[in-house]
Amino acid sequence: MTATPLRIVRIANFVTPVSGGLRTALRHLGAGYLAAGHEPVLVIPGPHRRDELTDQGRVVTLPGRVLPASGGYRVLTDRRAVERELTALAPDRLEVSDRTTLRWTGRWAGANGVRSAMVSHENATGLLRTRGLPEPLARSLADRLNSRTAAAYDQIICTTAWAAAEFRRLGVRHLVEAPLGVDLEQLQPWRHDATVRARYAEPAQPLLVLCSRLSPEKRPGLALDALAELRRRGQDAVLVVAGTGPLRERLEARARRDRLPVRFLGHLAERAELAALLASADATVAPGPIETFGLAALEALACGTPVAVSRSSALSAIVGPAGAVAEDSGTGFADAVEDLLARPEAERRAAARAPAERYGRAAAVAGVRCVHEQPYPGPAGVAVPPAGAVPTVHASLAGGAVPSDDGVERTGSPR
Repeated sequence: MTATPLRIVRIANFVTPVSGGLRTALRHLGAGYLAAGHEPVLVIPGPHRRDELTDQGRVVTLPGRVLPASGGYRVLTDRRAVERELTALAPDRLEVSDRTTLRWTGRWAGANGVRSAMVSHENATGLLRTRGLPEPLARSLADRLNSRTAAAYDQIICTTAWAAAEFRRLGVRHLVEAPLGVDLEQLQPWRHDATVRARYAEPAQPLLVLCSRLSPEKRPGLALDALAELRRRGQDAVLVVAGTGPLRERLEARARRDRLPVRFLGHLAERAELAALLASADATVAPGPIETFGLAALEALACGTPVAVSRSSALSAIVGPAGAVAEDSGTGFADAVEDLLARPEAERRAAARAPAERYGRAAAVAGVRCVHEQPYPGPAGVAVPPAGAVPTVHASLAGGAVPSDDGVERTGSPR
């Protein structure tokens, strides 16, 4: 337990009972802060106000509006209500997981003497490109957004060097790289279940899994493109989709039209059920081109299942020999899946687990925790490093956006 308990108030938009990576990351971080003796409070939008104690600490739900065409995502739009809540909570630290609609909270923190951090869960340039903007315009808008974000917070936390790059190119120096982590105890290769596999595929059929929110920035249609190409090549593969989102109906209609063997399971709330599915697959597909970390892909690797990942995402640098890197097309992902399936099963499963073991949940939580527990750069903290310096803060020291108006430190790999 830390000698100085902190009330760490975390605030996030775009979190629902069926959302994926962000919700998982927030839950793990909250539970880790609580176990370390801190007082975590999570503030999120919902249909009505709730205030409850959970295994990740206190969770306060404030009424938030549904974002159109988002598949149920809500946004905290009543600034006064949020300000009242923050004032009543009186945080020691503020951690924000939305650089756009909630960026004003950084200024609130500064005005109230609260140290603040923004956690970057997405790549703004990539996100804008998925909305159809050309590269130069997307980059220009992202730079403006990120400059304002960096000015609003005492610390910017990115999960990978790939995610940090768009801040680094602006010369942002109050930047920390802190990888996320997965539950290595629950997610295990022994979760492989012949009964689960038989539910979706015949013994000779390659079983592929897509575990993703079904929204445009995740490019889930590429998994169906890859399946169609594999079957055209004579591979009798089948696909199971775990997750939901605004594109689900369109993807289901396409699968029916093209007679593709795809099973849509929706959101799997039971972690053991998801682990069994991932461990029982022959390969998983992670087509999102702007994944800054890719928790779902790391969860598959932890279960001993290799992953085909987008060359455009941060995952290409994370999976290594445990996966295959694909061009962002159906043909590219079909090539990557065939590469994975051509490897001996025992070999590919053993290789898959290895990189996941570098990203355990406990070490990842400690890495982010130390950002809150250590002095911050600037007048109230340690001196800002000279230009070009890249100091390291090790974890061991700790023991879909809507635009609004408004030196790199690394916690290091857990191993």
